Amino acid sequence: MLYFAPWKVTLVAVICVLGLIFTAPNFVSEETAEGLPSWLPHNQVSLGLDLQGGSHLLLEVEADVVIQERLNALVDSVRPALRGKRIGYRDLGQRRGAVVVTIRKPEQLELAIEEIKKLSAPVQGNTVSGVAGGRDIEVAVVNGNQISVTLTEDAIRERRRSAIEQSIEIVRRRIDELGTREPTIQRQGDERILVQVPGLQDPERLKALLGQTAKMVFRLVDVTTSPGEIMAGSRTPPGSELLESDERNPVDDTPVNMYVVRKRVMVSGDTLVDSSATFQDNMPVVSFRFDSVGAKKFGDATGKNVGRPFAIVLDGRVISAPVIREPILGGTGIISGNFTVQEVQDLSLLLRAGALPAPLKILEERTVGPALGADSVAAGKIACVIAFITVMIFMFLSYGIFGLAADLALLINLFLIMGALSVLQATLTLPGIAGIVLTIGMAVDANVLVFERIREEIRTGKTPFAAMEAGYQRAVGTIFDANITTFIAAVILFVMGSGPIKGFSITLGIGIITSVFTAVTVTRLMLVFWLRRTRPAALPI
Repeated sequence: MLYFAPWKVTLVAVICVLGLIFTAPNFVSEETAEGLPSWLPHNQVSLGLDLQGGSHLLLEVEADVVIQERLNALVDSVRPALRGKRIGYRDLGQRRGAVVVTIRKPEQLELAIEEIKKLSAPVQGNTVSGVAGGRDIEVAVVNGNQISVTLTEDAIRERRRSAIEQSIEIVRRRIDELGTREPTIQRQGDERILVQVPGLQDPERLKALLGQTAKMVFRLVDVTTSPGEIMAGSRTPPGSELLESDERNPVDDTPVNMYVVRKRVMVSGDTLVDSSATFQDNMPVVSFRFDSVGAKKFGDATGKNVGRPFAIVLDGRVISAPVIREPILGGTGIISGNFTVQEVQDLSLLLRAGALPAPLKILEERTVGPALGADSVAAGKIACVIAFITVMIFMFLSYGIFGLAADLALLINLFLIMGALSVLQATLTLPGIAGIVLTIGMAVDANVLVFERIREEIRTGKTPFAAMEAGYQRAVGTIFDANITTFIAAVILFVMGSGPIKGFSITLGIGIITSVFTAVTVTRLMLVFWLRRTRPAALPI
């Protein structure tokens, strides 16, 4: 235990120096650290929401909207399916979570059922077996000649699950577009998403970005009637609806214009592959580009409807309704309106990130100010300094030069912890600081076990070299056992916990590894050098 091969000495020295090097960027400003050469470490410890301020949102995915959209799509699909086979029907619509339609002639009932069954879609994931299979609708006959179409339980569960997963991914893309560091985005419960964005100084913008579904579609304007006629009491033409414009009156937030728009989607925004904020005629606009499938649909739609107004609808509001002057075959276009530069940047961001499958409802909102975070950092620093100094004084008074060696190892231990957090870019939270403070106390615990064992060996009359050898040999096993059990607890906290609990477990786990290394190796190496150099007649412990 008292012999160190030259390569071991070199390895220990290299590890300690690397800890200092990777910790160094934390002692300068963020701008200075980013300006360092690329070959030098420049990563700083990422501070969590509670340390640098930011926004905390708890969102709920309104997954029922996805089910409703599927039922609406079935209504739109049943109509042409029955007409194509010349099947007479009436009272087509939705009632109590089902699509119902009454067939006029009983002899056409079986044919109608067959055509409706063809509209079913495969369920992407079976909730029982975990494999694809099954159809998503059930068709039944009620009240003699009335057909009821409902979604299967597997289809409903799968659509809800898919909506949650897709929403998490879209939220992640939108927040990543903001350029924030280390956001926390995770599922909480069945239909909720926890979002924490440290350092975000504009929480209202975050709420606006996440609050929009950003589902953009291109639909034709119905020119057979006017919005004024419908608002005066005239019947809305079948297959059309009245929509508000996105441009609002600044006085009372009422829509500036109304549009009668066909319900049929000519081109969906799902096929968009890129969008960007730009300028046209010195006005901020959004340019967009479709993939090959979307470009073909866009070209066909504009080619067949030259001279007709084409509504660009975002989340149920008409952004603009330009008249198609000529076919647009390149798969690109421009969205213009009375936009500010910030609005076109946000709109292009939303379109790039993709549309949410369902709206998000904000259940909980908390904003931590930078001043409060700075107070937490200052309090954490004070706690660490007080703990560090107190432990150092105690160790020196209790064990003399041996305690001084343990104190130097404790300082190295802190550098190793901060260096590891910087390299891993682990997020440091207030509970994480508590983990560091706890580690400071635990770091000298191993040294206390060794030093007390050495005292016992001295009392039996052993020489300084023999006492040191026996002390380390007999204490190392106990040290490893104690720290392994604590490390297992830290791993369980990391796997099962979330947020602050996970931050605490990370610093605790790293601290356990570094404290064992410094106590068993670094302190022993310093004491061995001292012992071989001075060769004392008795150990001052």
